[in-house]
Amino acid sequence: MTEFKFSKRVPADGTDAVGAILKAAADPQIISFAGGLPAPELFPVKEMQAAVDLAFEEHGQEAMQYGAAKGVTALREQILEHVKQKENVTGELENVLVTTGSEQVLDLVGKAFVNPGDTVLVEQPTYLCALDVFKSYGADFVSVEMDDDGMKMDALEAALKANPSTKLIYTVPNFQNPTGRTMPADRRQKLAELAAKYDVLVLEDNPYGEIRFAGQHVPAVKSFDKDGHVLYMSTFSKTLAPGFRLGWLVADAKVVDKLTVLKQSADLHTDNLAQYAVVEFLAHNDLDAHVKEISALYGKRKELMVEGIKEYFPAGVKYTDPEGGMFLWVEVPGVDDTVELFKQCLEHNVAFVPGDPFFAGKPQPGAFRLNYSNAEEDKIKAGMKQLGEALQEAVK
Repeated sequence: MTEFKFSKRVPADGTDAVGAILKAAADPQIISFAGGLPAPELFPVKEMQAAVDLAFEEHGQEAMQYGAAKGVTALREQILEHVKQKENVTGELENVLVTTGSEQVLDLVGKAFVNPGDTVLVEQPTYLCALDVFKSYGADFVSVEMDDDGMKMDALEAALKANPSTKLIYTVPNFQNPTGRTMPADRRQKLAELAAKYDVLVLEDNPYGEIRFAGQHVPAVKSFDKDGHVLYMSTFSKTLAPGFRLGWLVADAKVVDKLTVLKQSADLHTDNLAQYAVVEFLAHNDLDAHVKEISALYGKRKELMVEGIKEYFPAGVKYTDPEGGMFLWVEVPGVDDTVELFKQCLEHNVAFVPGDPFFAGKPQPGAFRLNYSNAEEDKIKAGMKQLGEALQEAVK
């Protein structure tokens, strides 16, 4: 039998713990709060079908030909206008790179900036796929403590002082994955100032920022950036459709140029038809109205989930109560093994994502993420009751 000599970037044990969890949660008998999926019933299918038809009519040959690695010019112009209006982030066309989903931004930034042994500062906990990507390039992680307002700036500065060769700070400041927390404006300004003071890059990941159903919008960290230390990334996956795989980066032109070269060696360019379809969709539809519809539904579902926690969960359980996004975070005291807790909850036909993969270092026992965007209301009501029963048994 052939023994394949995989690179060090491939996990040594060959297992996909999260994939195994999601596979178990996919059983039709299971009410799953484990995925991170948008609500498919709100996908603008008819409008996008019309946009695809227009894309073929107006740009058929260009859509089917090789294209520019930085992306379709019209889409990059729309992205520039979008971030200017929504985030007070200004730039020129040379500052925008269209990518194959925001996951590709993570990979390109990791490839461009992270050498084996480089330090990357991350929130504790943080987005598990970002950890996987940076780990594949040999990053050493230092976790920065959070509170209800996200990453603590005093803890961040202490980490920067203790790790003077830090290469990158990774943050999800809006409705953070996995906790749902949002960083206030004063911390964002301080974060930009610290990046400049210690000459370190910030990768600001904002996939959820527009999905706000309560509270007030907070400007991007990038809007406080005076000298190019902040790289801003986002996606159409949560506002239009994840299947189109369209993300983007707004950054200093030198960074965009370098990442463009790396992108060319990865996939030449992002799907042209998807780009032109979104160009036509944005030109002929009200994206803001569509996002308001998404936000209203997710807000209703989040409230049902919080009501279920209050009614059915054991006393002493802590949870976040986000103002937007797709997730909330639960901490159950007295639980030593969250994966074992997951298995116990499966016996009650309900599933979540254990918190362990979201930690760069030692995980917090008894913590897990719940997704409310992809569960219909009756499923949330039934599932939260079942989850509460399982937790009550587990903490006896």
